[in-house]
Amino acid sequence: MAENNKQLEAPDDPANEQPLMSHLVELRNRTVRSAIAVIVVFVCLSPFMKEIFDFLSKPLMVALPQGVKLLATGVVAPFMVPLKVTLFVAFLIALPYVLYQIWAYVAPALYRREKRLALPILLSSITMFAVGMMYCYFIVFRMVFQFIAGFSPDSVNFAPDIDSYFSFVLTMFVAFGLTFEVPIVVMVLNHVGLASYEKLVKARPFVIVGAFVLAAIFTPPDVLSQLLLALPLVVLFQAGIWLVKAFGKTQDDIDAMPKDDDED
Repeated sequence: MAENNKQLEAPDDPANEQPLMSHLVELRNRTVRSAIAVIVVFVCLSPFMKEIFDFLSKPLMVALPQGVKLLATGVVAPFMVPLKVTLFVAFLIALPYVLYQIWAYVAPALYRREKRLALPILLSSITMFAVGMMYCYFIVFRMVFQFIAGFSPDSVNFAPDIDSYFSFVLTMFVAFGLTFEVPIVVMVLNHVGLASYEKLVKARPFVIVGAFVLAAIFTPPDVLSQLLLALPLVVLFQAGIWLVKAFGKTQDDIDAMPKDDDED
């Protein structure tokens, strides 16, 4: 029992280390399990590839003039793009299982306090990423596409290519999903002792500037889409500051935290 407790408190003790080959075998097994999970979900969704792509393209189709459809400039694009969209959706559905496999692989190397922190982070990260994607799909896409279509001259046939559209959608989903992780990142930085409430407040002006810089990089070059990304990022960072003030560690708590060397 004493040895088990020691391993939980000091997982990086050389006496508790496993052979490198054992780690590689376990990593391979968990990677294979994750890949199989994605493939199984993809196979189940494959009969509905058309419906999935139509759902993904609906915000743009609503903004397009009546009778106008997306273009497929490549020979195999009408098949490959819905296939890639379905594979992306399959990965999202299987993501909780994939993250569980990652968690199961790294958990033995974590301290007890890190394990207590990891599970809430995992669950909240999945939730917030999904919320960010829904915000992007139901609000951002609808507003941005209507905004862009409204500026299209009558002499221009506004009908985007489906491959370009999918690349744009994927980039936006990732950008907004990561944006909604900001409060979690702020709380994690506080709990591991890297950022107190005072430091976060001092960093706020730099975060505001950085938010608009990132929005300019990851969104189309129009003011509306940049605001729809930058403003939530700033608001969510402020929400993280409020969470740290209410539930986080103070600077005195951070200064009193034991170092990793003290736990070995």
